[in-house]
Amino acid sequence: MARFITFLTDFGLQDDFVGTCHGVMKRIAPEVEIIDITHGIAPQGVLQGALTLANTLPFMPEGVHLAVVDPGVGGSRRALALRDGSGRIHVGPDNGLLILAAEKLGGIAEAHELGNPEYALDSVSRTFHGRDLFSPAAAHLALGVPLAELGPPIDPDALARLDIPQPEIGTSRIHCTVLSIDRFGNVGLNLDRTHFDAAGIVPGTRVELQIGHERYYAVAARTFADARPGDIILYEDAYRNISIAINGGNAAAMFGIKEGRDIRIRLGTS
Repeated sequence: MARFITFLTDFGLQDDFVGTCHGVMKRIAPEVEIIDITHGIAPQGVLQGALTLANTLPFMPEGVHLAVVDPGVGGSRRALALRDGSGRIHVGPDNGLLILAAEKLGGIAEAHELGNPEYALDSVSRTFHGRDLFSPAAAHLALGVPLAELGPPIDPDALARLDIPQPEIGTSRIHCTVLSIDRFGNVGLNLDRTHFDAAGIVPGTRVELQIGHERYYAVAARTFADARPGDIILYEDAYRNISIAINGGNAAAMFGIKEGRDIRIRLGTS
């Protein structure tokens, strides 16, 4: 029996959705502890949800990992449960949401469609699979029901995957994309330390950011304390990805940018 179910959604906390899913899981598996990672994923933000899972699940106890960011609910997308190479079980829609985390945790060992009505609620809504399908499945899996009992197998190669933009690293420029924005306005890029190492960017390196037609100077820093209030910095965040921030300010608001925006970093500025 798994002791923990982790739970991530785009449901928010204003409505009853999260609490209702908790209730469904607890009625089936009252001894299981539910850990809410976040319910603040942007509505329909599948990529944001996938990145958040990949970042956070290595810090979570092993168990069942339930995630619901499901703009295709009621359509042709499949409902899914899979086991990764480390033995953790992931439950959610087959829209790419679960894949980045599973691949980070040893790859996909097996996957099954949620097709057995014995492990769903008696009546499955067309619009609330989080309550009626995914939460019951997660709870039963936490009780030790074998994954294969939930439905037919799926070839892992047939699972939906997200198109993650890749950066272009040149000798004098880096072309990257905004992947995430946190509540402080810090801007997460599709870059990590290896990209900075390849470009020769070290703490103290001054660069130029091109965002649309605007240009800004920034400095690579180890932490906010290395910069003066109001300085624009590039730093390695807690998950070892590169982000843009303004010390004491909101970078996303200042630049007027959202996820998916292209940014160019010009090297060799004086």
